Amino acid sequence: QVQLVESGGGLVQPGGSLRLSCAASGFTFSSKSMGWFRQPPGKEREFVAAAAWSGGTTSYADSVKGRFTISRDNAKNTVYLQMNSLKPEDTAVYYCNAVIGRRPSFGSWGQGTQVTVSS
Repeated sequence: QVQLVESGGGLVQPGGSLRLSCAASGFTFSSKSMGWFRQPPGKEREFVAAAAWSGGTTSYADSVKGRFTISRDNAKNTVYLQMNSLKPEDTAVYYCNAVIGRRPSFGSWGQGTQVTVSS
C-alpha cells in the first residue's frame, strides 16, 4: 500500500526558507520519478517540481524556478523540497507523489503539509 507522508511546513515571513520532506513507502521508491505539488487556498492542485529516479534530472514550474530545489535520498525513501525566497503566493498545502512527466502517478495522496507565507 502506497504511503506518502509530508512534513516540514509552517508559518514563515516573506523572503524566508523552509525545507519540506516526504517519506514514501509501499513501492519501489528508487525506480520512480517523484514530484511536489501544491494547492493554494480556493485553487486547484498544481505541479511544483519533479526529480527523476536518480535525482539527476529535475524540472520546475516557472513560478518557483530559481527559488525552490527538489532533491531525493533513495536510501531513505525520501524526497525533499528546499524553498527559498518565499512569497505570499507560495502559501498552499504541499503534497508529494510519484510522477509521470508533470502529472501525479498515484491516485491517492498524503495529508500534505501547510506552508503559510505571511508577515
